[in-house]
Amino acid sequence: MTQPSYEFLFDLLATPSPSGQEALIQRKWASYVKAFCDEIRTDSSGNVIGILNPEAPFKVLLAGHSDEIGFIVRGMDNNGFVYIDSLGGISPKPAIGMKIEILGYKQRIVGVVGVNAEHHGGVKEEFEFSDLYIDCGAKSKEEIMQYVQVGDLAVYKREPEKLLNHRLSARGLDNRTGAFIIAEVLKRCKERNSKVGLYVASTVNEETNMGGAYFAASQIKPTLAIACDVTFATDFPEVDQNKHGHITLDGGPVLAKGAPINHKINSIIEESAKRLNINLQYELTPRMTGTDADRMRLTGEGVPIALVSLPLRYMHAPVETVSFKDIEQEIDLLTDMICHLTGEEDFNPVDL
Repeated sequence: MTQPSYEFLFDLLATPSPSGQEALIQRKWASYVKAFCDEIRTDSSGNVIGILNPEAPFKVLLAGHSDEIGFIVRGMDNNGFVYIDSLGGISPKPAIGMKIEILGYKQRIVGVVGVNAEHHGGVKEEFEFSDLYIDCGAKSKEEIMQYVQVGDLAVYKREPEKLLNHRLSARGLDNRTGAFIIAEVLKRCKERNSKVGLYVASTVNEETNMGGAYFAASQIKPTLAIACDVTFATDFPEVDQNKHGHITLDGGPVLAKGAPINHKINSIIEESAKRLNINLQYELTPRMTGTDADRMRLTGEGVPIALVSLPLRYMHAPVETVSFKDIEQEIDLLTDMICHLTGEEDFNPVDL
């Protein structure tokens, strides 16, 4: 990974992008990719799309969502404590004792999730978001309302960390890594003079409603679409691999198989993996993928889709963890696959 790419990834990870408030990260993403695409677009949903060869009739859409899970402010009490609800599929349990950054309507403000001391009974065995509060240091409702109002969004205040063996831990790797990967694929396809139309979309709202992917595919009308997301690594203690499968960090990109997935796209991806000597891992998506791929598939007359995912530990926790090796291999894999497309491929699963 080059130094500019490395810095771009860490800039994305340092930028709060809770679902519904992605404009800041989208501007940063657009600023990076505009140097190596033929055209750049945005739309009313907040997607940003970098394009190579916009005149080409054969169109490949890569989607990586830029939004992250977080919190939404639901109220303040008379003593200035802030109460929150979940934004996306986030559990209240990791929040205990964590720092929170509220993206207030006037300015950002930092608070901590209060913890009842063990001397006073400690944390309840079972609790919900309604039991949590954020202490920003305010003394009254009037004071905290100078900074925060109902509906403001918040995220964990957590800096990215490099771990041993080229591992990366941060909040929101789901799925700012996907937005990073597709940007790097765009850059490398530009360098290799790919001939097909390539539409690389940093999408919004995946964690809450997946509307961004739907609107991107609806306007582009792609020949095929690939969602680049994360999936559950199962290589840490207490995970039942018989139930959840065997997916490891450093094991390579993960290819989905199941009813929504177009097997011809998968075959082309597998050919690239063989050319590059990249190991693939597999996950099953019998009915739905739970990613942007589901919404892209249901646009227009139906779009052939695939899902390529990055193995990730501790999904939706503030310490999500991935491997730089897997990131690099996914970029190489998708770049090779796209650059080998001729524009004559047929993805209709029924050969007559």
